[in-house]
Amino acid sequence: MFALPLGDNAQLRPLEPRHAQEFLAHIDRARPHVDPWIPWATLSTDLASATAVLQRYADGQAGDTARIYGIWLDGTLVGGVMFTKFDAASGVCEIGCWLEADGAGRGLVTRACRTLIDWAFEERGMSRVEWWVAAGNTRSIEAARRLGMTRDGVLRQRYPYRGTRHDSEVWSVLADEWGAPASGVKAELDRLMRAFLGAFTNTGGTSPNVGVVRELFIPQGTIIKNIGGEPVVHDLDAFVEPRQKMLTDGTLTEFSEWEVAERTEIFGSIAHRFSEYRKSGFLDGEWFEGAGRKTTQFVRTPAGWRMSSMAWDDV
Repeated sequence: MFALPLGDNAQLRPLEPRHAQEFLAHIDRARPHVDPWIPWATLSTDLASATAVLQRYADGQAGDTARIYGIWLDGTLVGGVMFTKFDAASGVCEIGCWLEADGAGRGLVTRACRTLIDWAFEERGMSRVEWWVAAGNTRSIEAARRLGMTRDGVLRQRYPYRGTRHDSEVWSVLADEWGAPASGVKAELDRLMRAFLGAFTNTGGTSPNVGVVRELFIPQGTIIKNIGGEPVVHDLDAFVEPRQKMLTDGTLTEFSEWEVAERTEIFGSIAHRFSEYRKSGFLDGEWFEGAGRKTTQFVRTPAGWRMSSMAWDDV
């Protein structure tokens, strides 16, 4: 049996039926964190059902149609990654992941998924790796983005769960895209946008850092809300201060916002980006989900690329 180091005293190992008792204890801890995103987390409620899940993957590995691996941190099973589908004939496979709260925030899933994708492309010659995710699963969508995947589209009301039908997003990366770095300028603009969106995140006890917006923009930067009637034009302080308050006084909790598509054009020392985004959280205790579009302008300064203006419209 192999064990691959993931750093932070963590290992990636095959997850087999003999691990069923350990797997069940882990799922009991993880259930509040992964339900409803991982269907078999709901189904693995006793030793027999946990064993059946692992046996199904063992049978899949024997038939070269699926595989599952666990992530152990300090000797404790805290999550895992898997090929939920593996079709060598077509060259297409699908990967997935899950993690209990104690394993979060360390980059373990990203590193484990990279290991699987490397193997799929380099050892097995696959052409396409897919990532199917419920539209509301913000953590999984962010993982797909960190892996450099592209959002291919949305399958609306694809599956039912507890009386409600849910959308699925499909993300993918192709063999000729894997490992190909973005151009230097494009990578810097990607970093600025990730930092801007990440400044508002307060999920899982994370502290928002809205003040970093002042560092991402030139001092004269403007941010424009254009929803409905007259545009509302903010300077940086007018934009930052009320949002910092909302994200720290309990008004807006478990909030995150993420890009789902973007088009970036670079012209010498100026650039433009058109983004589609989604967001979710609790506003005054009520869950909400939203979407919209942003247009962002960038300029190159002696200190590097900075945002100069941004406008957004919710849909």
